Amino acid sequence: MRKYSSNNFHKHTFCLWKEVSQTDFELQQPQFKSKSGSEYFFTEAGVYRISNHWGRAANCRWRLLPLTHYKNQHIKIGFARWTDFYPNDETANLFFIQVDFEQKTIDFFHKDMPFYDGKAFLRNASETAKTIKIIKQILNEEDWAKYLEYEDLESLRRGVIEKFINSNLSLNEIKREYN
Repeated sequence: MRKYSSNNFHKHTFCLWKEVSQTDFELQQPQFKSKSGSEYFFTEAGVYRISNHWGRAANCRWRLLPLTHYKNQHIKIGFARWTDFYPNDETANLFFIQVDFEQKTIDFFHKDMPFYDGKAFLRNASETAKTIKIIKQILNEEDWAKYLEYEDLESLRRGVIEKFINSNLSLNEIKREYN
């Protein structure tokens, strides 16, 4: 497994940053400031980032796990341990999807994260984005189920999404199984 540090964390990586409050953050001067204005503070354990943009940063996919609801363009402070970084390659099948059916939220994660159980189908970045878009439709709309026979829409949603996440079948192929 590749080791990350202040020299290479910003080169083709995936990371889940954890938001920290201003009171948890005491460093004064940034060791690096990006062209887009993000500031970086390096420690032995990891890196702090002060930024108003998260998600896609250059060739990286960095998500912020916020303390409260997050809106882009608001400055937030995130921290990531050096062990929180994973290699990112746009064409490799590195990502899996998880759905919280109660909250109706969808997230993607890197296959090297410790909680990956090997069940969810791995996709590249583009396919992951397309799959998430379709899952959002399934979670929030009813038109996709118009020609299917079912008694309980929520059970149907769960079954279709779980099959979608755990296979490379298309939505149409899965829907055919329900006809």
